[in-house]
Amino acid sequence: MDRTTLDLWVGIFVAAGVAALIGLAMKVGNLTSNPIGETYTVTAAFENIGGLKSRAPVKSAGVVVGRVDNIQFDNETFEALVTLKIDKHYNFPKDTFANIYTSGLLGEQYVGLDAGGDEVVLKNGDKITHTQDAVVLEKMISQFLYNKASEGGEKKETETAQ
Repeated sequence: MDRTTLDLWVGIFVAAGVAALIGLAMKVGNLTSNPIGETYTVTAAFENIGGLKSRAPVKSAGVVVGRVDNIQFDNETFEALVTLKIDKHYNFPKDTFANIYTSGLLGEQYVGLDAGGDEVVLKNGDKITHTQDAVVLEKMISQFLYNKASEGGEKKETETAQ
């Protein structure tokens, strides 16, 4: 194999590697996801959104029905106000629950919608009132450790009292 052929093959593999990295970056950044058609906008307030980001999926029954459009902090209620864009093909009742879930143990976070039973459906500009915050792993671990430490202190107190 002469030098120019070898250089050509190296160039092809380098170009394929760069294309694969660009594709991976777009996949991780949710830039290759299917576009959503016409949408309507609803908002939901959460006390803690964890690592939720804009363009995160909004799912119902495992199906992507929308995207997170915007996240703002409300200075009056001290909550995160999350704006969701829902595809017009999907109508949800007014008493829908919005929960923040994590895909897998350390995966991306998304908003899950659990439909209620109301006859009236959400319209553009409505607010979802039933929400559940994200589960923050660090907070759960610290609460567990605090509870274990307090149990240990109670056992020592009862042993010294006897």
